[in-house]
Amino acid sequence: MMRLTILEAHLLCLVIVAIDVVARGMRLRWYLKGLGTELSVGHAITATAWGDAAAGLTPLRFGGEAAKFAGLMRAGVRPATALLGLGLEAAVTYPLVAAFGFALAGLYAPSWWSAARPLMGEALLAGWPWVVGILLLTAVAGWLVLRWHRRRAHASGEAGAGARAALRQVPRWVILVGIPLSLYNIVGRTLVLPLLASTLPAHPPFGVMLLGSFALLYSQLLLPMPAGVGAVDFGFLAGVAGDLGPERTGLLIAWRLYTVGLGALLGAGLALHALGWAAIRRVVVRSPTG
Repeated sequence: MMRLTILEAHLLCLVIVAIDVVARGMRLRWYLKGLGTELSVGHAITATAWGDAAAGLTPLRFGGEAAKFAGLMRAGVRPATALLGLGLEAAVTYPLVAAFGFALAGLYAPSWWSAARPLMGEALLAGWPWVVGILLLTAVAGWLVLRWHRRRAHASGEAGAGARAALRQVPRWVILVGIPLSLYNIVGRTLVLPLLASTLPAHPPFGVMLLGSFALLYSQLLLPMPAGVGAVDFGFLAGVAGDLGPERTGLLIAWRLYTVGLGALLGAGLALHALGWAAIRRVVVRSPTG
């Protein structure tokens, strides 16, 4: 992978993030159109941004769907149609995430393990008190999230049923056209870390960075802390994406900004502008997915 200047890398990351927000908004608009509902581009992007903000601030990103649902309600989409559209998004996206992860593992797992294992071993030995603290916080957060999920098992079942119903109702060509937009989201977000690291005088091999980036990104779906805070950051600094040298702290901040921060700031700003704090609290409490 060729070396980029700092300006080039940041411009590319900004372009990736900007196109990603628009592409996911267009994907949501496209799926709703397949369900017989028209949604403006502005409302689709706003709902997507609201989802990003809530997902980045809630464990397992569970608040993202509730916030996106609220955005669709505000745009005048019927609740049943909104649930079907969101279920369709999930039903298409997560298999693609799994397929991309397996493909990366098949291509780069041996070289990634050779590069990352010694670094992670040293980091675990040197920072074991932090590791223990992270594990304890993860356990507590996981217990709280499990309690939350048990209280809302019925809503989760409805979401799963919505995804299956959406797949049955929407023509297959609608789903196929939406697949490239989902792939852009997955691949684009995974490329952010390698692009930022390409500014270093010496950086890990591309495959090591790519697989490590994917692991850091999508482990957040499984960790019970908002955006995987603590565990993901430790993994980044410990060498999950290879040896990033003394600049790794600055890279972590920039990576977090592009993968979580900008989307959260955009969504929060749009929500505050449209609703205000009091209305946001009422929407979250009343949302059937929240």
